[in-house]
Amino acid sequence: MTTSVVTTKGQVVIPSKMRKHLNMHKGTRVYIQERGEELVIRAVNAEYFENIAGILPGKGKSTKALLKERKKDLGKELKR
Repeated sequence: MTTSVVTTKGQVVIPSKMRKHLNMHKGTRVYIQERGEELVIRAVNAEYFENIAGILPGKGKSTKALLKERKKDLGKELKR
């Protein structure tokens, strides 16, 4: 078991060995989730998004609609 200390600013140091194992570097964004009496900290990287892809219903319909809308916006910007 590894321990760390919470600073007065609420910061916690993730030990070097764990950061290396999880491929976390300076600037890596993290997702913090409260699970009952636990905190879960996960790196927000490509692997994170691959793991959560498809958890919502709709089979990508929302993504397709957003991409279609974005293409329309880009077309309007190019015409200006």
